[in-house]
Amino acid sequence: MKYIKLTSMLLWLLILIMCAPPSKTGKSSAKNKKRLDSLRNIRCPRLMSSAAEYYRNRDWKQTVKIYEEITSLDCDEWNPNFAPPQEIYQYYAIAYEQMGKFDSSEFVLLDGLQKLPQNIELRKRLAYSYKKQGKNELEIIEYERLVEMAPEDLIVLNDLSKLYKESGRFEDQIYILEKILVFDESNEIAQSELAIAFENSGKDPLDVYRKRYEDNLNNLSYGLDYANRLAQADQYEQVIPILDELIRQNPSSKLAYRKLAAAKKAIDDLNGAAEAYEELFKIDPRDLKIAINISESYLNNDDFRKALKWADKAISLDTKNGNGYGQKGKVYYYAWDNFRQNPFTIDDRIVAKLSYIYFTKAESKGFRGFSKSSWLKENAKDVMYGKAQWFMAEDKVKRSRSISTQSEDYGWVIESLKAEDGWK
Repeated sequence: MKYIKLTSMLLWLLILIMCAPPSKTGKSSAKNKKRLDSLRNIRCPRLMSSAAEYYRNRDWKQTVKIYEEITSLDCDEWNPNFAPPQEIYQYYAIAYEQMGKFDSSEFVLLDGLQKLPQNIELRKRLAYSYKKQGKNELEIIEYERLVEMAPEDLIVLNDLSKLYKESGRFEDQIYILEKILVFDESNEIAQSELAIAFENSGKDPLDVYRKRYEDNLNNLSYGLDYANRLAQADQYEQVIPILDELIRQNPSSKLAYRKLAAAKKAIDDLNGAAEAYEELFKIDPRDLKIAINISESYLNNDDFRKALKWADKAISLDTKNGNGYGQKGKVYYYAWDNFRQNPFTIDDRIVAKLSYIYFTKAESKGFRGFSKSSWLKENAKDVMYGKAQWFMAEDKVKRSRSISTQSEDYGWVIESLKAEDGWK
């Protein structure tokens, strides 16, 4: 009986508990929520409108103040369509940025990302706030997150590539640049940056330039870049066929001809270098420098006849410029040094004198290049044709008032040396 009575009492107690009215705390919470929603219905639209107005007028202090109240009221939770959270936190952060308060901008964005962790625009702004504060590692981390979130966003990939480069993380930069080229194979900037990154990392960039050229055989720029890299590696034998092909496709490319001439000169094919310059001269027949380069190529190959011809061509292009005269003086001097006898012959002395004449004429026109005028002047009596030699000349030579070379070695010297005043 006692057991039955106890059971009955517990049952009645349970019924009383279940039938008890709700607590006053629950009523209070519901009442507060209703009051807050009512306040939001009034305040949030006004605040959003005011924020937009202050932002439009670039009143950043008031913009910050309004957005602070908006976030305190959680207007985005009240109506995310009317008060979009991305817009709120983005413009809130920008207002701080405009005031130069990037630490506050960082705080706002981190708060926003608690609600919108996958929002790309907020992460970009956060990365920017880190950049302005000099927090480079945090900036890189944000961009790495962005790459995970948007792996095909080329702007993000390029920005991360730059950050890795600035930080000296070239292996990581190479990885990112290769990702860029998967999505955009013809991206010239990425291809160039990849080659530089390889070089900076200590790896051979030639493979990058080679692949870029072979994938775009009609691209003159890629071919020239590849040829230039091969030349830097002293692989001139490989440079020449590439440049020949580029010239075949682009016969008016002056740069390709210049590089071809340089490559042939590097392998001691001096006639080939001269011929490349001659083809270049056909494209630009008024370029004095090209004429001098042709003369120089033949001179280095001891072809004095052709070297002299192109020195004269350089002079004819601009008689007021001293470079052509200086080149002609150099041709005569090199020839004299090559053919001179011991003791000096009359022809040796004539050519030495002609060299001196053109060197001094070049210098009078501002030429500051190779010249032996000072040495020739100091050794004039021993080296150059002068009054003493003229005194011993034949009468018919004296009557003509000029003397020419006679030997086979100087058979290419077509001009005569004119007698000076006082030579009798």
